Amino acid sequence: MMKELKILAVVIGFTLAIYIGVEPYAHSQMHKSVKSGEFLYKDLPKVDIGDAAKGKEAISSCTACHSIISEGYKPSMDAVSASSAYGVNPPDLSTAGAIYDAKYLAAFIKNPPKTANVSHKFSDSKPHKMYNKASDMGISDENIADIVAYLQSIAKDDLTPKQVYEDACGRCHEVRYDNKVMGEKWTQIGQKPKFKHKKDSLAFDINLIDYQDNLKKYMGNLPPDLSMIIRARSGDFLETFIENPQSQLKGTSMPAVGLNKDSYVKVMQYLQDVGDPSKPTRDSMGLWFLLYFTIFAILATLWKKSVWKKLH
Repeated sequence: MMKELKILAVVIGFTLAIYIGVEPYAHSQMHKSVKSGEFLYKDLPKVDIGDAAKGKEAISSCTACHSIISEGYKPSMDAVSASSAYGVNPPDLSTAGAIYDAKYLAAFIKNPPKTANVSHKFSDSKPHKMYNKASDMGISDENIADIVAYLQSIAKDDLTPKQVYEDACGRCHEVRYDNKVMGEKWTQIGQKPKFKHKKDSLAFDINLIDYQDNLKKYMGNLPPDLSMIIRARSGDFLETFIENPQSQLKGTSMPAVGLNKDSYVKVMQYLQDVGDPSKPTRDSMGLWFLLYFTIFAILATLWKKSVWKKLH
């Protein structure tokens, strides 16, 4: 009995030495260590408390490009046409006040490329589609504070993980395995429905291809499908990359999105639900598996003693 226990101890010790000693080292070589800012954006200036009523009037400078469906401001064009004009479909602002950090929103309105850390992509000959500075549009700091207050006042705070993902990430990233709810998959132009006629499905696919072509020209490459990203990257990498893409991939075209902490958690929950839907079941069964192996080990030990006792 002691011999078997010694062999087991050696195997466990060797396995732990490899995992603890090799795996973290390999990970450190593949991905540099980046400290998370906890989505607090401490480098951005604080936002003055604005007047939501005045913000409702000032928001008119944004609705030429952005819809606010919850407030009755419909999109000025369809997603494909918008991507042809701007490179990507401008987001609906109905949920912006809940999804994005207030300091980030204010700073982004004031200077989009700088705040999103994509200044390297633009120049005087190739300006950002949303203008380069708020002063170019005659928007003052007071106007910005009022707009942020207005966006916060109209945003719901009970958004689902899927809704946060759609608004924050879904205009650039496809999720082809998100087919559990009503359609075939999530695309950059929305959930693909289950069409009755093939010609309607093909028409949707053509629009999607046109949108993706425009997005590819704007970004340099088509942003990746995120169906399995939760399995391909570590939690630390995803957190720091979403918070500040340049920290992990210098020169990337992906902007810093500006999510607050709660929204980040919901995005990760959605990616977890899509990329690893069986995880909750596995976690709930873990204790039962441990109990099973414990009982099995006890019974096997008793059986061994019984057999060897008869042989001796």
